Amino acid sequence: MDIFDGISLLGGLAMFLYGMRLMGDSLKESSSGALKLAMEKVTNNPFKAFLLGIFVTALIQSSTAMIVITAGLVGAGILTLHQALGIIVGANVGTTVTGQIIRLLDIDSSGAAWLRFFQPSTLAPLALILGMLLIMGHFVKNGKSIGSIAVGFGILFSGLMNMTGAVHNLTQSGGAVEQLLSGLGDNPVLGYLTGAGVAFMLQSSSVTVGILQAFSASGMLTFKAIYAVIVGIYLGDCVTTAIVVSIGAKPEARRVGVVNILFNLSETVLVLLGVTVAHRLGLLDDLWDRTVNSGMIANTNTIFNLSCSICLFPMLNVYEKLSRRIVKDEPAPAVEEKYREELGGLNPGFLNTPALALNGCYQVLLAMLRASRGNIEKSFLLLERYDEALYREILAEEENVDHLTDCCSRYMVELLPHLRLEQHVAILNQYYKVTAEFERLGDHAVSIADIAAGMAQNGTSFSPAAVEELHVVEGALREILELTEKSFRSCDETAARSIEPLVQLVGELATTLRRNHLRRLSLGLCSIVADSSYSNLGVEFRRIAAVCSNVGVATVVRLHPELADHEHLYFESLHNGHDAAFNAAYEAAHARYFKELSGPEPAAPPAALPPEPQQA
Repeated sequence: MDIFDGISLLGGLAMFLYGMRLMGDSLKESSSGALKLAMEKVTNNPFKAFLLGIFVTALIQSSTAMIVITAGLVGAGILTLHQALGIIVGANVGTTVTGQIIRLLDIDSSGAAWLRFFQPSTLAPLALILGMLLIMGHFVKNGKSIGSIAVGFGILFSGLMNMTGAVHNLTQSGGAVEQLLSGLGDNPVLGYLTGAGVAFMLQSSSVTVGILQAFSASGMLTFKAIYAVIVGIYLGDCVTTAIVVSIGAKPEARRVGVVNILFNLSETVLVLLGVTVAHRLGLLDDLWDRTVNSGMIANTNTIFNLSCSICLFPMLNVYEKLSRRIVKDEPAPAVEEKYREELGGLNPGFLNTPALALNGCYQVLLAMLRASRGNIEKSFLLLERYDEALYREILAEEENVDHLTDCCSRYMVELLPHLRLEQHVAILNQYYKVTAEFERLGDHAVSIADIAAGMAQNGTSFSPAAVEELHVVEGALREILELTEKSFRSCDETAARSIEPLVQLVGELATTLRRNHLRRLSLGLCSIVADSSYSNLGVEFRRIAAVCSNVGVATVVRLHPELADHEHLYFESLHNGHDAAFNAAYEAAHARYFKELSGPEPAAPPAALPPEPQQA
């Protein structure tokens, strides 16, 4: 046995593992959007879910990743545990496709020259060449992701060929390797433990089966040696998956891992009993001592998984009930319970599937915006009639918004290193910007509520004329908030661009209200004690409008990345009268809202004048 053959074997294994990881990650990255849509459409039909599990797992080349994604969707409330059952079983079948691809090692090109194109020795360099051309050429949309898939495919087969050559040399030299391979056939327990241990360490059944296929090139593996190894692989892989699924997960998500373990344990028992009985009856005499190749290992793995899935399919409801007995529900804090579904979308299992991870961020941010907007509406009600219960409700919801902000911010920091597509980076950039804005909206709602609480404590109030004018500004703010939510919810550019004219209008309304208030004070129509409260409200109104402006600009920049470094020019173009649509919208809004104010209507100033400052 040569030490250099051992180094070559380990080097080939490293290439194989990296190629599998690169290809799988790139496939998940490029298909994650379609993956999300497909999984959200799963119905309560377990057979459809089973087929979906097979297809998606075959696509992303990893049953572990598929089950982790499924657990995340269950934790987020997008799927129920019952809907996920068929996907779990399908994932165990879909992972066998990798072995069917690796069996290309067995192709004999002696009969026809064209078959050489399907041999790994030809496919590997062709895939590497194509991948590098796509990555470096920039002439195909999403070329980098597609190129990474091709490069991963090429590295995978290069590693396989390296392992195959090293195994051949090691077995030719006899000794320990020969004893190990022959020992697997004499001791099924050793084979079972070997398969479970290797699958557990490598965290992939596909990779472990691929290694077994590479060792079959030695010509020393028989069916009696490999069947127990394959069954052991099922157990090792599902334990790893259950551990990954359980990290930081909610009970419903952890149950997905438990169901996967129960299914694979049942599969293990079923295969071992079936093979033992068939062997005792003499049904496997022709196969038992036959030397297996890569193709036979792939077929054995597929047959085991498919036949067990069919036999155990009626047991799915039993697995679901057992998982609920094993994993009990946990009492959740109020914020966790209220926003359980939204927070469930921030699942660590989605980090390698950006579309799902970004969707989780989107749902949390939308919940933050709606909660902050709702608090602003409640604070307006407090200005009219103070209610201590409503005030405490605003404070409680603000704590929820702060908690959502912390969770989403941490998750986006974790997600950033996993993004490769420019589109995903652009979305995350927008989400970074609006996270602080949505949290700030909630702060302004609390500030308005505090003003109302202070007035109630001091026994002060505004004059009827002042209240009517406040209603006018509140109406403009409601319109701005509606446009803000629409622009973020649907990435609506029209709504986003409609915010800015109203923002300038709110600044001018606040200035006018302040001037009218001072006039009423001079006439003794308003209480001087309430003066500071009225002035502070004007500041908060401007700040709310400014926050909405920032959200609208973030949406525009996401749709037009070229504006990212020139946002100030965008503002200047609008406010200096260089945008006809802005001018028209501003003048229409000015006429509409100033008409509602009591007293003579002032003429609309030119839109080209510098806007009123939006921050205090």
